[in-house]
Amino acid sequence: MQRRLPLIALLLAGGCAMTPGPVEVTRFATGADVARAAVVAAPGSAPTLEQKSYEDAVGRALARIGFAGDGPARYTFSVDVSRDSRAALRRRSPVTIGIGGGTGGYGSGVGLGASFGLGGNRARDTVVTRLSVQLRERVTGRVVWEGRAQGETTENGGASIDHLAAALFRDFPGESGRTISVP
Repeated sequence: MQRRLPLIALLLAGGCAMTPGPVEVTRFATGADVARAAVVAAPGSAPTLEQKSYEDAVGRALARIGFAGDGPARYTFSVDVSRDSRAALRRRSPVTIGIGGGTGGYGSGVGLGASFGLGGNRARDTVVTRLSVQLRERVTGRVVWEGRAQGETTENGGASIDHLAAALFRDFPGESGRTISVP
């Protein structure tokens, strides 16, 4: 029994893990074909470790779709991430009291009942995470593509930036000006 307890606890904890939900993606392109060429983060754009982690996530997503990091960069990319939260709707009280009555052939009666909800109110705030990315020609600074991805979760950390970046660059460059939902 000692050996099974950790396995059971691990399985129960795994059931609580959150799976990423759908991501709303909107993209804009100039219409020119964006070549799969070398790309780097915009110079001086990562003053914090947090911002660097966002840029790394976008860099990995770009590399997966064929943008290389070798040689002189043709494009630069900039990343902006924001998070907001919305208060969860309050749930009704877990205590319910009911009163009922009735009459029958042999008399009448009154009943009283009470129920108590177990587990308490587990509603959490909804965290909305937005990822915005711009690709610019390195030489001219002209924006050739930009996109936004937004995901929601009830977890404290918000949607994963890796998940948002993967959704944003799926079927790159995408239809300009159209918002889609990516699972």
